[in-house]
Amino acid sequence: MKIYWIKAQAPRRVMALVKHLGIEAELIEMTPISRLKTPDYGALNPNMTAPTLVDGDFVLWESSAINAYLCTKVGSDMWPANDPAGQVQVLRWLSWADQHWNRATGPYYFEHVVKPTFGIGEPDRDALVGAEAPLRKHAAVLDGWLQGKSHVALDRLTIADFQLASQATYWRTAEMPLEAYPNIVRWLDGLMDLPAWAAPWPEQEDAFLKRAAVEA
Repeated sequence: MKIYWIKAQAPRRVMALVKHLGIEAELIEMTPISRLKTPDYGALNPNMTAPTLVDGDFVLWESSAINAYLCTKVGSDMWPANDPAGQVQVLRWLSWADQHWNRATGPYYFEHVVKPTFGIGEPDRDALVGAEAPLRKHAAVLDGWLQGKSHVALDRLTIADFQLASQATYWRTAEMPLEAYPNIVRWLDGLMDLPAWAAPWPEQEDAFLKRAAVEA
């Protein structure tokens, strides 16, 4: 199995899941990101984005689909493959993440995380004018849902947690105004107790293994 990745929110979900479930795969970093635009990569993923999974002759792109596939492959209930009612609950939040949460958090993430990560300029706070209202609108929905809950679906860790959290893990760095939403902050901080989520990238392997050994 091969997984093509870059340091961005969608690949983070997949890389964290790979570590969390102990899946063996060849992890191929596509930096500089110009490598995503090559014909060979485009033949695998016509969107020319990451992540992309290649498992034998099977090729899959889109992080939520990849994570569902990985869970099914190793029998993890983070994707409830044998529970249609549970799938619907997880799908609700995967869809909400893509249609609402990603759009609300995205401007902050781009200006304060993507730009410095890939060296494409300084944050432009003027570009965030008007971004606060949509973020607060959707943060209120998520915060209300998380009242009394430790996870967003099925009362346990699922790929929906990774999907939603990846878009706001760096909320402090990204200057997202989430301080007023204590349930979101509690949930995000709680996920950081997972070694694989706190250190998803391959170069963090040593720190990940040491932390996991201590906690075991």
